[in-house]
This record gives sequence, structure tokens and C-alpha cells, in this order.
Amino acid sequence: MLIPRQKTPNLALPTLDHGAFDLSGETAERGTVICFYRGLHCPICANYLTELEKRVADFAERGVNCIAVSSDGEERTRAMADKIGAKSLRFAYGLPLDVAREWGLYISTSRGKTSIGIEEPALFSEPGLFMVTPDQTLYYGSVQTMPFVRPHFSELVGALDFAIANDYPARGEYTGAV
Repeated sequence: MLIPRQKTPNLALPTLDHGAFDLSGETAERGTVICFYRGLHCPICANYLTELEKRVADFAERGVNCIAVSSDGEERTRAMADKIGAKSLRFAYGLPLDVAREWGLYISTSRGKTSIGIEEPALFSEPGLFMVTPDQTLYYGSVQTMPFVRPHFSELVGALDFAIANDYPARGEYTGAV
């Protein structure tokens, strides 16, 4: 489990149109939102990423970069970016599943073709949403076991406004005895 205020694993992957992504080299004033998604086979992911695409500028205004990440290869990732009409959202691809596990993501096995007729990969990670500070510590994290009921980006933007205005720290950092 990742712990708020502690360093996250590094994340270094190729992107579709923005060169190599390396979390340790991100330069946004307040950090990076990392949206791990299941892959092209997931219609819920397409809807979710469409919402993130609409909010990239809102995050940027607050000093936060955004990136979408999956274990899909370049071709399937390009198809997803095209499907959602991505213009601002960066897409990274080729997430190794052992790295997905380091981030605390759940791994699922294929059940064949999905409701939209696209084959699931043999193994893939389930969704996760993280905000990582510029010093690469965890500020916010949400991990899911299936594609349903994800955090809303509008709420995350609103929470970010509150956190900025009130210098609100990351919570959930206590690891001692209970």
C-alpha cells in the first residue's frame, strides 16, 4: 500500500506524442495526476478519460500535470486516445504489471471480448487515480478492484482548490500502532 507523504514508486514510460514520461522529472508546480486505466477494451475507461480530457486545463491552471496510463501497447493506446478525441491529455503505454502492483493496482485476467467487442488482454491492471507532489510523494490515491464508481475529476479539482487555499496536507500518513 502506498502511504501519503511518502515517496511513490517511479514511473517511466513512453507516451504517444510527448516523448518519454518520467515521474521523477515532472516539473509541474503542484504535481501530477496519474490516471491508471484498464485499456482500450473498457468502455467505462473511455468515458472516464473523456472527462479527464475536459479537465486537463483546469488542473494545469492549478499547477498540476495529467497523464493516463495503461498496460496496453502503443497501437491500442493510440486507438483509445483517438476514441476520446484527446488533444491535451498525455497517454503513456506499456505499463509493466509488476510496476502496476508496486502502485497497489489490482490485476485481472481476461474474460474474452467485452460488451464493445474488444478482446481483453490476458492480464491487465484495474483503475487507480493518484496525485503525486513535485517531490514524488503521494498526496491523493484511489485504487479500485473493478471499473465502476470512480472518483469524479470535478471533485478532485474542487478538492485541489480547497487544499491550495488552506495548505491542506496529505492525509492517511499514520503507520504506527492502532
